[in-house]
Amino acid sequence: MDTSRISASAARLAIAAGGAVIVLLASLHVLSPEFEPSWRAVSEYATGQYGWVLSLMFVSWAISSWALALAIRSQLRTGAGKIGLAVLVIAGIGEALAAVFDITQPLHGLAALLGVLGLPAAAMLISINLGRAPAWSSARTALLWTANLTWLSVVALIAALVVMISGYTQAGNQMTPEVIAVVGYVNRLLVVLYCAWLMTVAGDALALRRHTESQVPTARVLATTVSG
Repeated sequence: MDTSRISASAARLAIAAGGAVIVLLASLHVLSPEFEPSWRAVSEYATGQYGWVLSLMFVSWAISSWALALAIRSQLRTGAGKIGLAVLVIAGIGEALAAVFDITQPLHGLAALLGVLGLPAAAMLISINLGRAPAWSSARTALLWTANLTWLSVVALIAALVVMISGYTQAGNQMTPEVIAVVGYVNRLLVVLYCAWLMTVAGDALALRRHTESQVPTARVLATTVSG
């Protein structure tokens, strides 16, 4: 596997865009404090005064996904790896759609389906594939940990939603203090963990590219010495 073919500029863009997602999400908590973070979903910020910040967050998320796909496409040679790459691009499409179609529009459901479910699938396929490559062996643990956290966050989100709905129903369809409402927090954690995976893979890719570049001068010196 030729790590010199990793796109360093794309990897940097993936890291920067992923970081922007987290910063923009955090800013929404300050800009729109009227949305209770314990049970209000991230997408609900679209109905507030700063919906454009949410749209920018989703655009940044899509850019991070697509940039990572571009950065590591040369590293995925197996069928499973290529499928993972394609699913990552599709997840990016879902994230981009969420920026255009907010929670009040029907297509937001499709955007959520592609983005929320697509990225964990891509993360597992890509991380397992890269982890098996000798060049990526040092990054295997981080890749698998962050990849597994993506789908675990989906499971946690579903569980939190079920618990909240059950409590809400028992309370007479009222959000009383007795209702266990942490689905909003889990939703926000999901976004952070998804970005953590994107940034981890991009960071590892960038490190491998730099390592490859650092070996080139040494190889040239050795070749010159031998030929001389």
